Amino acid sequence: MQREPLNTGLDFTPAVGDMAFTPLQRELLTVANRLGRDKFAPRAAQWDREASFPFANYEDLREAGFLRLCVPRDHGGLGADYPTYMMVAAEIGRFCGATALTWNMHICSTMWTGVLADGIAMTEAQRAEHAARRELHFQRIVNDGAVYAQPFSEGSAAAAGRAPFGTTAKKVDGGWLINGRKIFASLSGAADYYGILCTEDVEGKDPDPRDTMYISVPATSEGLTISGDWDPLGMRGTVSRNLTFKDVFVTDAEQLMPRGIYFVGAQTWPAMFFTLAPTYLGLANAAYDFTVQYLRGEVPGEPPVKRRQYPTKQIAVAQMRLQLEGMKALFTRAIAEARPNPGKDEKLRLYAAHHAVMEGANDIARLAIRTCGGQSMMKHLPLERLYRDSRCGSLMLPWTAELIVDRMGRETLYEPGEKDA
Repeated sequence: MQREPLNTGLDFTPAVGDMAFTPLQRELLTVANRLGRDKFAPRAAQWDREASFPFANYEDLREAGFLRLCVPRDHGGLGADYPTYMMVAAEIGRFCGATALTWNMHICSTMWTGVLADGIAMTEAQRAEHAARRELHFQRIVNDGAVYAQPFSEGSAAAAGRAPFGTTAKKVDGGWLINGRKIFASLSGAADYYGILCTEDVEGKDPDPRDTMYISVPATSEGLTISGDWDPLGMRGTVSRNLTFKDVFVTDAEQLMPRGIYFVGAQTWPAMFFTLAPTYLGLANAAYDFTVQYLRGEVPGEPPVKRRQYPTKQIAVAQMRLQLEGMKALFTRAIAEARPNPGKDEKLRLYAAHHAVMEGANDIARLAIRTCGGQSMMKHLPLERLYRDSRCGSLMLPWTAELIVDRMGRETLYEPGEKDA
């Protein structure tokens, strides 16, 4: 029986591939593709060259309503769910990796407190507290166009979930005193609020990851300083400098989750840490797209020289497509399965998808450079930037490539609670 061709309702193939999209997904993907093609791609070289933040792109995101993409509709947002965000983020990553990666930090501040928090077990009192406080953060974004960052790293095992954070929050009258330091803090100097993960400083108690707090620190807070140079290999437009907190006071209202709920959420929703991957799926698509254009002699501004007739080039493109299709298949299945308390196979597939995308993006970029040849390394073309940006993915906590392999092996061979004698 012959099947009818899939009608996606789009005039382009999204970075996640063809599938039966919802009306909202079609609408958002169309906007993301237009912004990326017309605005983000032409500017990408500037942010990379200057290692400067893509402020102009954020004005476009704000105007399109994309800063409130995952804010629930009843709070004034677009109401995008987890799979929808992941699809749209991949499309943006196709045109500017730094914009997609930093936008992820902002979106997670709304997704974690929104649709993901709705799937986390809380007491009635905690649920009421969270509902009241997230309204403040949502309205800052909806009404004021505020941007939230999400600094994790401290140079320790904390960002990988294996130790308490060194940054602390101590309860005082009316709020909290924050002390500590974050490194690789994307959106440094660009965010209006920094949603930091820190450990509650409880008198007489050793630091414990179960006491992790998720608290927003306004950028204008006294005692918050930004320091350090920023001149990295790739993802230069993220401007991920150091944040230092010295007796920074924030009110109780700045809590993004009630006390202790972040730790529960991290156990409940492992897919919350998969949200870095769409950026790199987008980069992989971009490297493949450029290679096809280049071999067909269709790169704008370049001589229309065709190189597609060589068997070695054809084989290389086939290898790239094979790897890209595998990445897309794992990615789309993982986002479709994302839910609270997933089963063992679902978690292992999630890990596999993350590893495949983060390592595969750079491998496809490597193949692209080898296939296109020396001309592709010139900085007026995007491929060398795509190669550098894609190399950064498997290094990012909490799920580096090494940690993913460690998790997969351990969780395959041990059931929860099992130990060797």
